[in-house]
Amino acid sequence: MFDMRPYRNNNDRRNNLSAYNPFREMDAFERNFFNDPFGSWFDHSALASFKTDIKDNGDSYTLEADLPGFDKKDIHLDVNGDTLTIHAERKAEQEEKDDKNNYVRCERSFGSYSRQFDLSSVDADHMKATYDNGVLKLEMPKKALPDSARHIEIE
Repeated sequence: MFDMRPYRNNNDRRNNLSAYNPFREMDAFERNFFNDPFGSWFDHSALASFKTDIKDNGDSYTLEADLPGFDKKDIHLDVNGDTLTIHAERKAEQEEKDDKNNYVRCERSFGSYSRQFDLSSVDADHMKATYDNGVLKLEMPKKALPDSARHIEIE
């Protein structure tokens, strides 16, 4: 059976009611370039967060978060209810001045990263954290599970 609907070529300019406007295309190009200068070359989610590995050790979990270049004092671990928040903040400033104390170069950078994790099965009171060579390591013991099996008597 053949489809009898008319075929519409989207590239056919006769179907397009608006005239070609090179300024609109340049405006769109500029907007896209300055909002996203590298296009899809990079995984933007990688820039927005840090990578973690979580290992189940049987009676505990080990979380390792890659946070290279941060000072230990700039990493904050907060537990609120059953949620762990890892927040890291980096501030860097570099100045170079000439002999007249005028700036030749002055650069600043700032980065803030934050992720949250569910702790509903973790004994948060006994967690331990270390930070070494750019890796944050959390040892998180599991909660002791109550004996869920029980017998119900029939009356």
